Amino acid sequence: KVGGLKLTDYAGMDLTVSGPDFSDDPSILASADVILVTVKSLATAEMGQLIAEHAKPDALIISLQNGVGNTATLRAALPNHDVRAGMVPFNVVEVDTAAYHRAMSGDIEVGGGVLPDLNTEHLTWKSVDNIEAVQWGKLLINLGNALNALSGITLYEQLQDRAWRRLIADQIAEALGILKANNITPAKTTVAPPALIPYVLRLPTPLFKRVAAKMLTIDPTARSSMWDDLMKRGVTEIDVLQGVIIELALRSGGPSPINSKASELIKKAEAAGNGPPGLTVQDIDNA
Repeated sequence: KVGGLKLTDYAGMDLTVSGPDFSDDPSILASADVILVTVKSLATAEMGQLIAEHAKPDALIISLQNGVGNTATLRAALPNHDVRAGMVPFNVVEVDTAAYHRAMSGDIEVGGGVLPDLNTEHLTWKSVDNIEAVQWGKLLINLGNALNALSGITLYEQLQDRAWRRLIADQIAEALGILKANNITPAKTTVAPPALIPYVLRLPTPLFKRVAAKMLTIDPTARSSMWDDLMKRGVTEIDVLQGVIIELALRSGGPSPINSKASELIKKAEAAGNGPPGLTVQDIDNA
């Protein structure tokens, strides 16, 4: 039991939401009109089964998860439900017990047509037609999660460093080539189209700062969810991010050296159980 949720954001929002009910009893799903699935990808199948057992037939199910395969997993478990894919463009940092800080700008996007009114003063939901392409666009951006987790520094610090930006750019460029070889066209999830993101990242830092300020608002406290997974000594979602790119590369017969190295280093950090390893760009290059 907690008295409420403390919610803050990059723009100065500071709210305490009083009286939310928390439960780990899945029977609570029976009263829900909208169910937002936010579990890690490895738990998607289990969550789909719990929803199938307890939710109303007309409940709307929205996956707000990383990767591109969770909606299909949910639909397999819930063939008679309205299951939709969603994309959350921003990062959320757990700053204390029941206290969360939104550290980036952006609106939540959901596929599948008309949505119930989920908008609030501080959060906008949008219905889009090309949600699969949007998910691929977000996956490209999320490839940076692994490099941030390996670095141990904030996303803001990392993006101020041209060496880190070049490595992130090289990883995204590699993934773009692999997606193209598999006839996958990612949608724009920032102001810049996906194909331009590596070029923007490689700009000299003073110029990058000017361009990036128009693309994304990011709080100095922002870190990737994969960093948080390593901090908690948990299993990461590397297999639904870099793992998907590696699998596509194998399918099309092309290499994926940067994404493969990021995956190997994250799995090594998971196995070590010592948290983010605090690697430098040179450490990664030499690994």
